[in-house]
Amino acid sequence: MASIFSKIISGEIPAHIVAEDENYLAFLDISPLVEGHTLVIPKREVDYIFDMDDDGLAGLHVFAKKVAVAIKKAIPCRRIGVTVIGLEVPHAHVHLIPIHTMDDMNFSRPKLSPSHDQLAGTATKIKTAFTN
Repeated sequence: MASIFSKIISGEIPAHIVAEDENYLAFLDISPLVEGHTLVIPKREVDYIFDMDDDGLAGLHVFAKKVAVAIKKAIPCRRIGVTVIGLEVPHAHVHLIPIHTMDDMNFSRPKLSPSHDQLAGTATKIKTAFTN
């Protein structure tokens, strides 16, 4: 059965996409820890990130770096935090999170509930930074 992320890739489920190439996709988390919280995934469905082949894993991280640079340009923050948890969706993914403090990456904190328009605005800022 296709994961929710595979359904985003196929267009069955909408997402606020911030960057894409032939192998990877980056989109906003709809329940972010902070504004700009982005998920980066391989388009090829693999459950566990360390089951990816070496080239795919390396490519995912190189793509995530490009996305992180764009997020940092678009969202005021000290750094972009990176985490891989991978329990909530059976599709390899990397969280990129704009941070000011370590607590910004605390997944036990209440998540934000941005509106569709807020997410769209954030996605536009990151997309613009990605292409410039």
